[in-house]
Amino acid sequence: MCGILAIIGRGKDEALVKQLSKRMSHRGPDESDLHVTENGHILSHERLSIIDLNTGKQPIQGTDKAWMVHNGEIYNHQELRDTVLKGHTFRTHSDSEVIVHLYEKFGYEFCQLLDGMFAFVVVNGDDYIAGRDPLGVKPLYYGLDERGRIYFASEMKALADQCQTFSTFPPGHYYTPQTGFVKYYRPKWEDAANAVETVNYDAIRQTLTQAVDKRLMSDVPVGVLLSGGLDSSLTSSIAARLMKEKGKEFHSFSIGLDANAPDTVAAKRVAEFLGTQHHEIYFTIEQGIEILDKLIWHLETYDVTSVRASTPMYFLSEAIAQKGIKVVLSGEGADEIFGGYLYFRNAPSESDFQKETIERVQKLFTADLLRADKSTMAHGIEARVPFLDKKFLELAITIKPEEKQPKTYDGIEKYILRKAFDTPQQPYLPDSVLWRQKEQFSDGVGYNWIDTLIEYCSKMVTDEEMERAEERFPYNTPATKEAYYYRSVFSKHFPQRSAAQTVRKWIPKWQENTDPSGRANAAHIMADTAIAQMKLEV
Repeated sequence: MCGILAIIGRGKDEALVKQLSKRMSHRGPDESDLHVTENGHILSHERLSIIDLNTGKQPIQGTDKAWMVHNGEIYNHQELRDTVLKGHTFRTHSDSEVIVHLYEKFGYEFCQLLDGMFAFVVVNGDDYIAGRDPLGVKPLYYGLDERGRIYFASEMKALADQCQTFSTFPPGHYYTPQTGFVKYYRPKWEDAANAVETVNYDAIRQTLTQAVDKRLMSDVPVGVLLSGGLDSSLTSSIAARLMKEKGKEFHSFSIGLDANAPDTVAAKRVAEFLGTQHHEIYFTIEQGIEILDKLIWHLETYDVTSVRASTPMYFLSEAIAQKGIKVVLSGEGADEIFGGYLYFRNAPSESDFQKETIERVQKLFTADLLRADKSTMAHGIEARVPFLDKKFLELAITIKPEEKQPKTYDGIEKYILRKAFDTPQQPYLPDSVLWRQKEQFSDGVGYNWIDTLIEYCSKMVTDEEMERAEERFPYNTPATKEAYYYRSVFSKHFPQRSAAQTVRKWIPKWQENTDPSGRANAAHIMADTAIAQMKLEV
């Protein structure tokens, strides 16, 4: 939901700020507004209307002089209105408005009260606070210009050419002029030593169901991204049950190169099993290559995995928007929480396994969450991620690593998640999907996608350019022609060193071939050693 831009400091041209904000108009195509405070600070907002379609326009004024912009959803906003904010006068029915009133009541110490995904800025005179949700489901960047003005924006493109330096706002933190950055989210699961709980299948099922239920909160139609893998299929199954109880129809969407793509086949089987209104979308490899430049501008990353997987997600989101759907559920996070990627099989110890799951969850905002947000928001679609619900995280990550490791179950990844939903009396999924091996999204749309992408990039980058890669890109030097090509496109749009430093590469551990494709792991049922050979050859 939405794109925000805030500039703290006087003297910025209002017309220019509107232009900068419009660089994110894809995030909020429904309406736009800007407010200049008495002290000259500027708040701008591009709105995607999801909650309170009529009065939820932003920036939103508090009780007195405080003003706020927010991107995301606060799932417990009604509970906050009925409890800690009882008696407050609200101007809107929007979930966002609770943020400004929490600031007015509690000062800086309120982020831990929010249950949702969010990036916000509240300005009150010359005081202000900016905050980001615990895991960074919603993006936020900050920067400093030559006159000392501070910028906050949902996407880098709104501030990159205005600031001398800028960076990614850290998840789970807030920032104020009095305190600097403060880490407000300190879950016990961040310490690997706390993973001592025994698995409780009923609790997993109930907590994930609650996480899905709260993410169906919407005043517009909701759908689901259904890849046919375990995570998206479970999310779809739970949501379909809940929507049926509410008497609402539910739309599911899948994408592939053709009807025979691994994900397309599995997704169709799930949709038929669940009875969803299913939509199959196809794209060609040529179309994917054609939009790489535009895609990287939207993504603001040159990470190989993110580009590969974002291409089908971009086309899928475009089709969903054309159907009039504004909100979709997505399965990000499960592989990180439960060690679902195939390389987790090679973890040298239980301790290493647990530490890697924690690190992967903490870094999701640089990879899958970035991809999920920017691929969907490129077309004004909001993605919600139930697996990253705070209560579900607290339950799942603290389970003993030996009860999550694939080797405990003859190599079956995410066994305890599958087992929690293995209910024969009222099955959630067909067995062929519930126990389907992990297939990474960029592989599942059709194996030719990655193979052809690698070949294309090898033709676009010369041997001489690769030999001088470190000279051109001294920071985070690309190691393959594919990586070099993406980096070149990225640098065209974002030439600043600060921009390059916001990117983190997704690299699997504990396997000889570090290509991020799942097929690069020998455990994959369609393992492709040619991927490794191809990358060496280029």
